[in-house]
Amino acid sequence: MSLPFLVFLVAWLVGMVCTFIPAVPATLIIFLGSVAAALLDGFQAGRDLPFLLVFGVVTLFIMSIDNVASAWGARKYGGGKEAMWGALIGGLLGIFIPLGLIVGPLAGALVAELVFAHKAPYEALRSAWGTLVGLLAGIAAKVVLHLIIGIYELWRMWDPAQSIFG
Repeated sequence: MSLPFLVFLVAWLVGMVCTFIPAVPATLIIFLGSVAAALLDGFQAGRDLPFLLVFGVVTLFIMSIDNVASAWGARKYGGGKEAMWGALIGGLLGIFIPLGLIVGPLAGALVAELVFAHKAPYEALRSAWGTLVGLLAGIAAKVVLHLIIGIYELWRMWDPAQSIFG
């Protein structure tokens, strides 16, 4: 394993773990690991630039998945902007509690729909559930895309002849 390979591997593993932590830009961490690895490997425009440009566009797409998926879930189950904002704030606050990734957005959307949108409890619960379904679908999509990108980049960089371990 070369140093660039190890740098990307560490960034990818950190990014994979951070995928499950709201408000941490996991995809950006993985992308920056790829850029760092390309620079450490003696950046070659013909080989690295096309990959990094495509990966940069994919990074922007992946980073928007959470918002789009949560909005889709909230709308599909009858929620409004309040539910989406509540889910976002609940997800951020959920970092500090066990199972916060699930409990935070659900509670945030529920409270926002009850307090700010003045919805009936059943409607608010339905909206909150939709927001959570969307959020979890978005996280699942991000995990799959992170795995595909990481495995491809590791395969692309693998060169046993450049091992730092001798």
